[in-house]
Parts: sequence; C-alpha cells; structure tokens
Amino acid sequence: MPQLHVPYVVEQDEDGTWLAEAALTPDIFLQGEGETREAALEDLRTSITQATADSGIPDHLVIDLP
Repeated sequence: MPQLHVPYVVEQDEDGTWLAEAALTPDIFLQGEGETREAALEDLRTSITQATADSGIPDHLVIDLP
C-alpha cells in the first residue's frame, strides 16, 4: 500500500481514553481509540488501511508525479 498523508486530530477525553480522528472524504470519517496516544494512532491506521482496502484510496489523496 502506498504511503498516505491524511490529516488527523488526537485528543484525550475526560475519562482518559485517547481518540484519533480523520476524514478520508466528506462522507468517510474514521476513528481510532486507545489507552495511549500511540495506541489511538495505531487503531486509526488500521481503520484507514481497512477503509482504503475496501473502497480504494480517494482521488484527492493521490497525486501522480512525473
């Protein structure tokens, strides 16, 4: 799988759980969570990998260079 650069945000909620969120398209929002920031990001990476395997990489995230 190619390397993707997807904007995301990571926040810790009031109970201490870390949440990582990204939007692949205006209609596809993905989330990861974990006990640590790193675990939430890894969960988000897994969600992104699964979503792109299922429906492909959105065109706006890919650019071909010469």
